[in-house]
Amino acid sequence: MAEVKLFRTWSSPFALRIVWALKLKGVPYETIYEDLSNKSPLLLQYNPIHKKVPVLVHDGKPIVESFVVLEYIDETWKENPLLPEDPLERAAARFWAKFGDDKVLPSVWESFTNDGKEQEEAIVKAKENLKYLEEELKGKKFFGGEKLGFVDIALGWLAQYESSVFEGVTGMKLLTEEEFPLLSAWKLTFADAPIIKDNWPSRDKLVAKFQAIREDHLLKKAPK
Repeated sequence: MAEVKLFRTWSSPFALRIVWALKLKGVPYETIYEDLSNKSPLLLQYNPIHKKVPVLVHDGKPIVESFVVLEYIDETWKENPLLPEDPLERAAARFWAKFGDDKVLPSVWESFTNDGKEQEEAIVKAKENLKYLEEELKGKKFFGGEKLGFVDIALGWLAQYESSVFEGVTGMKLLTEEEFPLLSAWKLTFADAPIIKDNWPSRDKLVAKFQAIREDHLLKKAPK
C-alpha cells in the first residue's frame, strides 16, 4: 500500500478538508503537524512555492492546495465519491466551492477582524454571500443532495469557525436560524456526521487563537 502523509496545522480549516476527505474514503494516513512560524525543511521541500499547508504526500509525491488535493483524493480512491458523475453537476460543485473561498470566507473574515462601521459594512456583504448559499440548499440535505460531498467539505468551516469560534470571540452571529434556516439546518447535519464531529479541533483552543488574531488585527488598525 502506498504511503500517505498529511502536513497540516492543528487549526487550519483548509487542512481539515483533507482530514475529512481521507476519513470519508477510509484512507489510512500519517499526520505531520507543522509550526508555520518555524516551517520544517520537508514542508518547504514539498511546497516550495506557497510554503503552506495542507500538503498531501502520496507515495513520496506532494499534492498542494486544498481543492486540488480533494480532487486528487477523489480520483485516486473511488469509495464514497466527493464529486458527482454528471459533468454539469461537477462544474457546479467546483463553482460553489470556489465561491466559498473567494467570496464567503473573505467577507466573514472581514466581519471578524473589524469593528465599528467597517464591521457593519462587512456583515452586510457576508450576509449577501450567505444568502446565495441558502438559495442553493433549497430542497437538499447537503449541497450535493442526500450525501455529504465536495461542497460540504469546502464550506465545512462555517459549521464551527463561523458559528462557534467567531461568535465566541466577538458575540457576532452572522448565520442565524431566522435569516438562514436551510444553512442552519445544514450546519447541524454536517457537524453531526461522525467523521466531522470526531475530527474538530478543540473549540477552546480555537477561540483563544482567533481572539489573539483579532486583537492583533485591531491593534494594527488603531490610530497611532
